[in-house]
Amino acid sequence: MRFFSYDSTFSQVVLRVASSCYLNLLWLICSIPVFTAGAATAALYSVTLKLVNGYDGDLTRRFFSAFRSNFRQASVLWLILLAAGGVLALDGYIVYHLRAAATGAVAVFWTLLLALIIAAAVAYAIILSYVFPLVASVVNTNRAMLINSLMIGTHYLFCTLVIFAIHFAMFFVVVRLFTPMIIFGEGLCALLSSHFLSRVIDACAYVPDKSDEA
Repeated sequence: MRFFSYDSTFSQVVLRVASSCYLNLLWLICSIPVFTAGAATAALYSVTLKLVNGYDGDLTRRFFSAFRSNFRQASVLWLILLAAGGVLALDGYIVYHLRAAATGAVAVFWTLLLALIIAAAVAYAIILSYVFPLVASVVNTNRAMLINSLMIGTHYLFCTLVIFAIHFAMFFVVVRLFTPMIIFGEGLCALLSSHFLSRVIDACAYVPDKSDEA
């Protein structure tokens, strides 16, 4: 019964999927106050990035340890991004309706402005996808976290597209096909995304050589 042994690939996949379900539950509970969603997401990625690298320890302790240690920075970044997302959504809504009601040169102006808002929304989505995994992995200022998230996301475009595809697929399945899949939700998305994010973060990590240490 090698197939069902603890060390088999099948058993390890089942254990990882079960872990993602449990982590998703922790993430949902810790995100309920809304302003803590950033810290919860950073904690989630702190665990999933460890899992894809072979971590086999206490998930609960690891999650809440990361939640506490990243709480301040992740919460500040989350509130900044939440406000920015609200402004983008409101601007997009207003400009879209102004464009629909305009004609001629005015319509062209609103179309160009709408295109700029869409480009800003794409940049926003890239930052949102990378900033909390970075908070979970490296130490830096809030400004650097936001800038690096955008730079890494645009440089490693394949990874960015895969992360978008994973989250879109989960959203589509939950909303249109099988709602109970929400029990895996962000936990499974984070675990799958971490397989790609861990390589990207390692590639971007700065390791000082001996001359630097000297």
